[in-house]
Amino acid sequence: MSTVNRESYAAAVERLTADTQTATAAQLVTTADEILSVARLLRGQPRLRRALTDPSRAGADRAELFRSLVAGKLGPAAVETVATLANGRFTRPAELLDAVERLGVDTLLASVDKVGELAEVEDELFRFGQVVSGDPELAVTLSDPGAAIDRRVKLVQDLLKGKVRAGTGRLVEVALEGYGGRSFEASLSRLVELTAAKRDHQVAYVTVAKLLDDAEEQRLAAKLSDIYGRQVSLKVDVDPAIIGGVSVRVGPDLYDGTILRRLNEARQAFAK
Repeated sequence: MSTVNRESYAAAVERLTADTQTATAAQLVTTADEILSVARLLRGQPRLRRALTDPSRAGADRAELFRSLVAGKLGPAAVETVATLANGRFTRPAELLDAVERLGVDTLLASVDKVGELAEVEDELFRFGQVVSGDPELAVTLSDPGAAIDRRVKLVQDLLKGKVRAGTGRLVEVALEGYGGRSFEASLSRLVELTAAKRDHQVAYVTVAKLLDDAEEQRLAAKLSDIYGRQVSLKVDVDPAIIGGVSVRVGPDLYDGTILRRLNEARQAFAK
């Protein structure tokens, strides 16, 4: 994010925080849904994105244009938050969409935090991602941009009904729309990371050949916390194909100590 974009985003966050500081969890959900509805509008209206980021127009004029478009349709917190973004400066119209989406997700996470369910929602998002990746037919169905979003949302709602928290369901729906222009599964992973960051945790994706016991998980988490200087949330996937050892990915960092990697390296060495 450029300095200009960061300043515009920070101003919108400040406005949103001021407008929602006494809001209940339910009110935060309503504001989040409204902000995300603006993101949906911007995603389908490139001309509007360009108009709201047009550098030849004064920021106040862009903000007023947005207010006139949504007058009477959204609550004050959502209107003024996005108007603050429109009043700022963005180097590309797509960056405005990214900022609106992020604010919507941040507000959803604030509602989850309000009811003390961040850790549970983080884990449920990850587990659902595992379910999807383990079912190729489901993965294709949920990721198909040609399929109506309403149909995919209904499918997810049916799959998750009574099994996850409300915040999890809403965030999965955000992922279905391709959060930040990502694929569905990549969107889920990013939302897991944002949920962890909300409670000041770093996500570590761990692949093992068999489940770790509690003591092993605690030792690994402690070691990674020492390396990264913050609490680490382990997301463990069991894959017998790696034979043994462990693979850990934290952000762009990959630590691959699996037997499968060593065997592949040995095969390559013999092939030379």
